[in-house]
Amino acid sequence: MHTIKDVAKKANVSIATVSRIVNNQSGYSEETKRKVLSAIKELNYQPNALARGLINKRTHTIGVLLPHFINAFGMELLHGIEEKAHEEGLSVIICSTDSFGAKTMKYLQVLNEKRVDGVIIIGPELEEEYYDYVDKMAVPVVLLGTEKFDNRLPSVQVDNQAIAYSAVKHLIEKGHRKIGMIAFHEIGQSLRTDGYRKALKDNDIIFNPERIVFSSGFAFEDGVHFFRKLMLQAPDITAAYIISDEMAVGAITAADRLGIKVPHDVSIISHDNLRIAEMSIPKLTSVSLPLRRMGKTATEKVLEMIQTGKSSESSIMQHHIVERGSVCKLVKGR
Repeated sequence: MHTIKDVAKKANVSIATVSRIVNNQSGYSEETKRKVLSAIKELNYQPNALARGLINKRTHTIGVLLPHFINAFGMELLHGIEEKAHEEGLSVIICSTDSFGAKTMKYLQVLNEKRVDGVIIIGPELEEEYYDYVDKMAVPVVLLGTEKFDNRLPSVQVDNQAIAYSAVKHLIEKGHRKIGMIAFHEIGQSLRTDGYRKALKDNDIIFNPERIVFSSGFAFEDGVHFFRKLMLQAPDITAAYIISDEMAVGAITAADRLGIKVPHDVSIISHDNLRIAEMSIPKLTSVSLPLRRMGKTATEKVLEMIQTGKSSESSIMQHHIVERGSVCKLVKGR
């Protein structure tokens, strides 16, 4: 491998001049720049990223902590992060923290050792020990897709209570009053159950706890299992709000096995509006979240904080309902 010394010798300039040109600094003529770039191309010289980082105190790398590594929701967020990072010439280190963030502290330490310029944390709210360590890292950290509002770190998120409210209200507007829900047992998910209950209350529908079941995950298999449980607990429901598209597809599969027709017997609305919503039969009516844009926005906040040295404002992204075939207007008399 050729070194910076080889480039300097071939271009007949100093090592310092080559370094300034490689790092886009000033102090050389256009002719000198042309000679150096020509030498770099001829020698196929690859600048050492670590060495450049020592000079400008940046590694041009951001770390991403991502739970549910293969979850489609997380992957959409990640696509947005990588798209913006690529535009800005940044590298991305992705760390899978397992389903419930079991490896979060370990990977925060790894990213700190790698001297990343910033960190994006996807998923549930942080434990207190994580906040303490983040403070010690002294790099920009942005939370992405967290369940609860938290002013200690800038975040990019959606209003989960408003999402649930919109979904249930949509079912009510279609004439449904016996509405079930498959929720998630995490504390932060109470925002969604709060939205469900508020929509019922605002429309004079009495809350029935038998119409909610709490899943242990967001996957297809969870949808199959917990839809069966929901129908055992509340066989009279005419509609259900399910908190992920993948679970909703599982619920449709379970309904078919039980001889329940979607949407004519039970309407289903979910949320995320991932590609799988278009693939199911019937296609899913889903609350659409701007996941890729959320990932890009989180990356933009990290860059803003790197450049200004100041914290960034949190952002709440908007949602909307995409109507497809899994919800129908209730026939009178049911």
